[in-house]
Amino acid sequence: MQQVMAVPIPANQDKAKEIAFFDQHAAADAYNVFTTESNVRLFDTFKRLTGLKPGARVADLGCGSGVFSDLLQRAGFKTIGIDISPKLIAVGKSKFPALELLEGDIESLPFPDKSLDGVLLSGVVHHFPDPRRCVAEVRRVLREGGKFMAFDPNRCNPFMWAYRDRSSPFYSSIGVTENERPVLAGQVRAVFSEAGFAVVTEYLSGLSYRYVASARARRLLSAYNFLDAHLFNLGVLKVLRSFVITSGEKIERSF
Repeated sequence: MQQVMAVPIPANQDKAKEIAFFDQHAAADAYNVFTTESNVRLFDTFKRLTGLKPGARVADLGCGSGVFSDLLQRAGFKTIGIDISPKLIAVGKSKFPALELLEGDIESLPFPDKSLDGVLLSGVVHHFPDPRRCVAEVRRVLREGGKFMAFDPNRCNPFMWAYRDRSSPFYSSIGVTENERPVLAGQVRAVFSEAGFAVVTEYLSGLSYRYVASARARRLLSAYNFLDAHLFNLGVLKVLRSFVITSGEKIERSF
């Protein structure tokens, strides 16, 4: 495993840079980075881990152009998508006119307290240098016993560390915002636990990318997808898989 070094990070998310980044990718359709099969696999993981049934009210946070929101709605969930990028929301409404998609800030959600059964955090936790406010909002809007799932790149994965962690000599800033960094599973689990969730961590590899922003990296994409799908299948290597899956249930506080 690569050595993980401490790197100073800003305390707050620079929202203007998030909006500018994703707005610029909306025109090229480059934001939808996973293959269709990988999207479905993540969606099936959400259903399995949350146990939510059709009819449940679910928010897709960081919905982008609505790919996961569409999968949720087609499976019978009452779905609403939230994204900070107005241009991605516009693309989503054009692609999926039946979806309810709103421009909004995950750290200040437009939902009443305890109004949702479930929340999908679509690759967004790693966009918050300090995710505590995001997690607090997830707790606020979920009913008691409500479920969530988040998926984020794993800092302990050799590929994610080498390409996306700022402590790596091979780090590339192409295709990422200044806010985002791969996560450590224990840190994400701790934030949700401290907020009042019973938390489970899983690890997932084999999520194939169809696009990365760097032209140089695109030449290696097929090789990466193959290695990622086959290299970490052994159980002893599961903590090195490319994505951390954090899920859990809102529990009643004892104070």
